Amino acid sequence: MTVKVRFAPSPTGPLHIGGARSALFNYLFAANQGGTFILRIEDTDLERSSRESEKNIIEALRWLGLSWNEGIEVGGENGPYRQTERLSIYEEYTKKLLDAGQAYFCYCTEEELERERQELLDRGETPRYLGKCRTLTAEQRQAYEAQGRKPVVRFIVPPGQQIVINDLIRGQVVFDSDGIGDYIIVKSDGIPTYNYAVVIDDLLMGITHVVRGEEHLSNTPRQVLIYEALGAKTPDFAHISLILNTEGRKMSKRDGDTAVVDYAKKGYLPQAVVNFIALLGWSPSGEQEFFTLEELVKEFSLEKVSKSPAVFDLNKLNYINSHYLKQTTDEELVDLCLPFLREGGLFAGELTAEDREWISCFIGAVKEKVNNLSEIKEYIKYFSGTEVDELDAEAKNILQAETFPAVLELFKQKVSSRELLDPANAKAILKEITKELKLKGKDVFMPIRIAVTGQMHGPDLDRIIALLGKENIAARLEQTAKQINIS
Repeated sequence: MTVKVRFAPSPTGPLHIGGARSALFNYLFAANQGGTFILRIEDTDLERSSRESEKNIIEALRWLGLSWNEGIEVGGENGPYRQTERLSIYEEYTKKLLDAGQAYFCYCTEEELERERQELLDRGETPRYLGKCRTLTAEQRQAYEAQGRKPVVRFIVPPGQQIVINDLIRGQVVFDSDGIGDYIIVKSDGIPTYNYAVVIDDLLMGITHVVRGEEHLSNTPRQVLIYEALGAKTPDFAHISLILNTEGRKMSKRDGDTAVVDYAKKGYLPQAVVNFIALLGWSPSGEQEFFTLEELVKEFSLEKVSKSPAVFDLNKLNYINSHYLKQTTDEELVDLCLPFLREGGLFAGELTAEDREWISCFIGAVKEKVNNLSEIKEYIKYFSGTEVDELDAEAKNILQAETFPAVLELFKQKVSSRELLDPANAKAILKEITKELKLKGKDVFMPIRIAVTGQMHGPDLDRIIALLGKENIAARLEQTAKQINIS
């Protein structure tokens, strides 16, 4: 059997981490099995769906490095791939079910349905539709329509049936058909419901495996019943566990960023996000932590997907992203860093070769200290501009040392005399001062760091000196001297 899977998001908002994981697991499973991965759009929620959301979802998938063999923007022999473009197909199958006596028109109002629901609750029974309209005569239907009632189409649920789902992740799950009730498959406006349209689409597109989130497990018996009514083989189901926050609650917007685009905007690398998402509920066979997409394809299997909830730990994502940042060359990160530098007020215009060299050097100085590229903004102050931070009491005390005026003066001289002020020359200057004044390294490095940054800690001093340049250093030293009353 050739494996065929799909990812079918509703375009009602951005792609969230949970959806991205479903897409990734489908992609990995198909690629591992030499199968086909389809991207389909379920846009029958007319009020909330938008082409903008669809575009954002596609862009997020492509940013993650995922591609699909068939579907939206790619095409294929089973299109169209938007549900709103497949309405005539659903109508054809609805007619088949109606003609076969497996579905019927229902004219019940919301008020009537609510009364029935409340009566069942009062009796301690599961709320469900009891089939009032199942046996309507043609005359009764005409009377309802004369009242202006627009019917829905309900599927007839066979009574007393156990619906057995052999889930590839969760094992055997059994549902009782008596607890379901006849459910709506086509709304009064002619739009099919999710549980109906998804079956028709999966059937006609030859889907062999449905890999999706655990929240869809309760939908599965309704879908299986439609497969059976159509005399079709059901696909294999695999329901992935929920993603919880570190406190054990289901992930939500209250936990911070949940959309893939949020992590892209913060400067997380796509390969890091993919690596992290893959480990949410899936365990590789060995101790390896870092995987390329190609390595994930080779390693992935549904047998290694856990039925236990996955935990979204931002610290873990930061750890993985930090690793990938260190593995990426400074030159490769230049363009990725540029938006955040511009937020910090730098490089508004087109980059020159000199600008790119500065940014590359800057990245080299800070990339081991940040979890994501947006954090580089916190370090701009060390490397750019003429302003120095206000000194605290401890910093001022260090600059009161007898040796500091001599260190400061010699530092000024050596910086101004250097034709080229790169990290190597900056490091040489610091060593020369230490040697010429016969001082310990800490008596030179710390005072100079404070004098040019206002801080006692921070990135490598030689890189700070090189990136600041002569003019900025001179201006900063002058400010520092004024703060501690050195002329």
